[in-house]
Amino acid sequence: MRALRGSLLPLLVCACLGPPLVRAEEQPQAPFEYVWARAYEVMPETYNQEGGYFSLCEGLDGRIYIGTCKHNVNAYLVQFDPQTEQQRIALDANEACTLSAVGFAAQAKIHTRNFVAASGAIYVGTMQDYADAGDASQYPGGYVLRYDPQTDRAECLGMPCPGEGIADVAADEARGLVYVITAGKWRWMVADLRTRRYREIGPPLAPFSATVVDGRGRANALTAKLELAQHDPDAGKTTVRPITVHGTRLSPGDAAPVPTWRIDPDGHRTWMILLNDPTLIEIELSGEAPAAQATSHGKMIEGRNPDSRCALGIGPDGRIYAVVRIDNETGFGGGFLHHLVRFDPQTGRAEDLGVIAVQNPDYFDFGPGPDGRPKPWAHGFQTLPDGTLTPLHAHMAMIVARDGTIYVTVLSPFTLLRIPQLAGVR
Repeated sequence: MRALRGSLLPLLVCACLGPPLVRAEEQPQAPFEYVWARAYEVMPETYNQEGGYFSLCEGLDGRIYIGTCKHNVNAYLVQFDPQTEQQRIALDANEACTLSAVGFAAQAKIHTRNFVAASGAIYVGTMQDYADAGDASQYPGGYVLRYDPQTDRAECLGMPCPGEGIADVAADEARGLVYVITAGKWRWMVADLRTRRYREIGPPLAPFSATVVDGRGRANALTAKLELAQHDPDAGKTTVRPITVHGTRLSPGDAAPVPTWRIDPDGHRTWMILLNDPTLIEIELSGEAPAAQATSHGKMIEGRNPDSRCALGIGPDGRIYAVVRIDNETGFGGGFLHHLVRFDPQTGRAEDLGVIAVQNPDYFDFGPGPDGRPKPWAHGFQTLPDGTLTPLHAHMAMIVARDGTIYVTVLSPFTLLRIPQLAGVR
């Protein structure tokens, strides 16, 4: 009897009191800080497979706009209201362009960074997706679209280049112009918003680069050689200059560069990183020297195999924010970690704010589907040893809203992450 009591008493006590407490020293502790985000599944009827690309912005109405990709079918611009946390379709590409083609011929993707004009209108462009096996249809070319949140109306502004999709759109409404970068031969084009006739204005550009209009009204873009191309619409002239960083010419290296740059509020300089290199480069736009002058501020974060996809923004506090994915070499879980990093131009210092983590992991059912198999396209997040859900494979865009809230999109499932007001005004 004594032996029986000795073996069962601890079990009986545990059964009465619940699961045994884990001592603090046994609790797994992450070797990094977390940046907590609230997650929202983007409207699932507006996409399939991976979900979306670089298309993310805050409208002047305070709402967030997300472009989607519905493979072989259509593309949409989804509106997210931060106040109500509700979503709705703002723009239907097929409807705006009166199209019905499916397969490879469909306008299946909005890949452009959403451009918000001074009027509040949002400019985007459509792009082809990948062709399925046996699909012999031809892609006709992408369309430029404009959505006006004030009237809730979308309109088609034409097809700049037959056979090529649209990788970037930027408008200079004061001059009645819209700039386009095509996907394919990466042509740089411009059109008068009244005539909607497009013409080529410069050399081939870097893949998925963007046009920014500076304080002098010139359009700026980066060439495939990471040169600075500038188009003066008043003079009707385009110039190309090398960029020198501390006297050394900027070069893309062996891989084709995929740059992300944002124009500073002063209108005379931009901040740039590459998809595979988180070195922050400050580029002067207003100079007239034979070479554009640039300054390197070093890597925003150290780590192997960096990856940053359209994830650079300037906060209302003037600091530069970025999301960079690096290999997880901490021994705390595996795969990759997506860090939110920040650079302060006043101090010249960069800091790692932490790994992005989901505070509401039940926003999506990651369990098996009705057939008992893993859900397709639901593998973009991982659970770390302490039970924290974090992005795993690919973020696709990041913006800093006017109130300092940071938004990030992540694939699989297509998710909008909302990080509250880290980027406040100081």
